[in-house]
Amino acid sequence: MTAIKNIAIIAHVDHGKTTLVDKIMYHCQLFRENENTGDLILDNNDLERERGITITSKNVSVTYKGTKINIIDTPGHADFGGEVERVLNMADGVLLLVDAFEGPMPQTRFVLQKAIDLGLKPCVVINKVDKENCTPDEVHEKVFDLMFELGAEEWQLDFPTVYGSAKNNWMSDDWKNETDTIEPLLDMVIEHIPSPKIEEGTPQMLITSLDFSSFTGRIAIGRLQRGTLSEGMQVSLVKRDGTIKKSKIKELHTFEGLGRMKVEKVAAGDICALVGLEGFEIGDTVADLENPEGLQTIAIDEPTMSMLFTINDSPFFGKDGKFVTSRHIKERLEKELEKNLALRVEETDSADKFMVYGRGVLHLSVLIETMRREGYELQIGQPQVIIKEINGVKCEPIEELTIDLPEHVSGKAVEMVTLRKGEMLSMEAKGDRMICEFMIPSRGIIGLRNQLLTATAGEAIMAHRFKEYQPLKGDIPGRINGSLVSMEKGTAIPYSIDKLQDRGKFFIDPGEDIYEGQVIGENSRGDDMTVNVTKTKKLSNVRSSGADDKAKIVPAIKFSLEEALEYIQKDEYVEVTPNHLRLRKIFLTEVERKRNKIV
Repeated sequence: MTAIKNIAIIAHVDHGKTTLVDKIMYHCQLFRENENTGDLILDNNDLERERGITITSKNVSVTYKGTKINIIDTPGHADFGGEVERVLNMADGVLLLVDAFEGPMPQTRFVLQKAIDLGLKPCVVINKVDKENCTPDEVHEKVFDLMFELGAEEWQLDFPTVYGSAKNNWMSDDWKNETDTIEPLLDMVIEHIPSPKIEEGTPQMLITSLDFSSFTGRIAIGRLQRGTLSEGMQVSLVKRDGTIKKSKIKELHTFEGLGRMKVEKVAAGDICALVGLEGFEIGDTVADLENPEGLQTIAIDEPTMSMLFTINDSPFFGKDGKFVTSRHIKERLEKELEKNLALRVEETDSADKFMVYGRGVLHLSVLIETMRREGYELQIGQPQVIIKEINGVKCEPIEELTIDLPEHVSGKAVEMVTLRKGEMLSMEAKGDRMICEFMIPSRGIIGLRNQLLTATAGEAIMAHRFKEYQPLKGDIPGRINGSLVSMEKGTAIPYSIDKLQDRGKFFIDPGEDIYEGQVIGENSRGDDMTVNVTKTKKLSNVRSSGADDKAKIVPAIKFSLEEALEYIQKDEYVEVTPNHLRLRKIFLTEVERKRNKIV
């Protein structure tokens, strides 16, 4: 039996978790010398690589000084909290990564809170000590204060620390003393992270995540708490509600490097994957056939935001996508529910509309983006915040918001947040930047990022996390400008766009196909305006094609999916197809819009 250590790496977005895992893998020689596998090896899906964030947690195992270390790379974004809460169940300790300049950020609190509540041993890694103006010693103090605030016990507060730079491949006990290896970090893991506690008794394993293979079907992954499992063994599945089903393990795999290795037996303490179990869900326990005992199931935070998903019924439906019917969308959402724990889907009174609940705009937009890449076409309504009634009072979710921005524009940011019912908690200078903290209703955050980036010339960094439900804060001003709506179906003509440029900003380029009711721009005034951009120039004896000035057209504004979702009003949808994002009115013709006007 080799010694086993199970660790999860937790941190705020962009503090260097995945880079650190890369370096550990290289150090433990998972790859041949001549094999260059690049960076961010574990962020292996396209979306993760493009956005530079981790979305789903992944397992990898390395062997160091005769000890097998199972490493779990977790997402840092609070919207994927469901993912983090699950996988922390498999670990015995956590590596808390903190940026030596930024210090503990909101998401650090969020994930650390979960780890401390589960009674895991923290080890601190202060990363990026090569940054200018960084203060590793102060950050160390702040981490201690944070743990104390979050109610850590004495043995958790007595945490070991290493300093270094994962990118430059070194770690050390003292940040002034640069080394040329990350061994001090691995030595710390072996010395301080406890080995799994192994109890005597029948097998018990909590299923914490799942994988899918087109050959073998769904695969259950979890850590074996006690007992042993072997290939071909009959087991009981204890479901979340306490019911018990009989099942059989066809194959057993343990994690070996980046892949899995088929084994005949797994001992308690190791993380393994089971093939062949039927009808399991995340949170079920694999237990003994004769005397099944269930483990405590996983509690996941409630969703705070909802969006309406509906079929694409615009005039351009079916031009791009393969899957356009409500049956396709329903099946895809049901499939997502199996592995995405923080998601909820409800059917509405209409067969082609579904209410989808999630943890935030990012959580849901990642799902939409994934569906779009798989060839789905759908339309999304404006994100709505979930309002609960607590003791007869209507309450809404409140978030903690941190904005890091240049000092000379901080006044503008404070003004914007206060307009949206935000309360300021603190403001501190760091170099020539300001870090401002607020409490703000989740409703106020929708659409705030766009305005902030415009006001600060793109320099603001925004992070927020759900705090609690509080009584409703009253009205929040939305978007002030109305929309420019297309009057006809056709092709956008440069001549018409040029003549309408003083009316507002356009979202479409000349030559693009448009349809009646499509939102093609933002009006410079507050109300919607219907315009015709398909008119060509009339050529007569008076007018010739070349006599006028050449049209100078301002480049169109192109939204990302999140920006589009945050931009739309109540009476608009975002139409999502594999190649296009279009904004449109729910009612396409002007007559219908007037008839159904939302007062």
